[in-house]
Amino acid sequence: MGDTAYGSCNIDRKALQKQFPGMSVLSIQIGGNAVEDEMGSYFVNVNSQIDQACQAVLNDETIKRVGAFNAVGFSQGAQFLRGLIQRCPLREHGIKAKNLISLGGQHQGVFGLPQCQSNIFCDHIRYLLTHAVYQKNVQEHVVQAEYWHDPRLEDDYRNKSVFLADINNENQINETYRNNLLALENLVLVQFMQDEMVVPRESSLFGYYQSGTVDQMTPMEQSRLYLEDRLGLKQMSELGRLTQIRIPGRHLQYKMSWFLNNIAMVYLNN
Repeated sequence: MGDTAYGSCNIDRKALQKQFPGMSVLSIQIGGNAVEDEMGSYFVNVNSQIDQACQAVLNDETIKRVGAFNAVGFSQGAQFLRGLIQRCPLREHGIKAKNLISLGGQHQGVFGLPQCQSNIFCDHIRYLLTHAVYQKNVQEHVVQAEYWHDPRLEDDYRNKSVFLADINNENQINETYRNNLLALENLVLVQFMQDEMVVPRESSLFGYYQSGTVDQMTPMEQSRLYLEDRLGLKQMSELGRLTQIRIPGRHLQYKMSWFLNNIAMVYLNN
């Protein structure tokens, strides 16, 4: 949110290419320039962004040649990448998504936007999220509304969310989504223990507020998504292919040495 393909996360890109000389890293830009990319993190429909990102992956010459890729998603980009893996016809094009690394993602949504900077974009978004989040025009055009999950309005969330409720199989189970996620070798979820951007921070691990409350948490293993295995999370966990990592720090605050030793060397060195 508020970042670009070649913004702050470019540090990780450079570190990876230094650690693994010759590694190809595709940073997906939405729009024709950095300004459009930043605006897209607020106001371009997520489903449209995923369609664009899917085409970028399918058309990448290195990915086509190798036939596989690993994916690293930062913050809201984590659930967007999961949406790509679930929706994009990768296998039909001979491409395998191997590992998905989610750093501070919001896989069960958010109910709060406390750390969005005080600027014209954030102030406008806060107003819309407070007063009109499940209205169609807001769902279609405000990125954060598309993964907003009000635990007091579960029916509205499941029936009116145009993105998150869909990729989480909240209503009908889309077997393509489920099978594509299950095709991953590893799904790695990282939660930052002092995260004040993701509310609740447990959403990074598919946990969330109990329905009807804003102060009681349901961990992933007790959630409807897991118990009914609507996404394949339970099956992945039982197969040892779902990893949950909790590390100290605020949102996306980690040492590069931790990232290289615990993420890159383990999951990206292939």
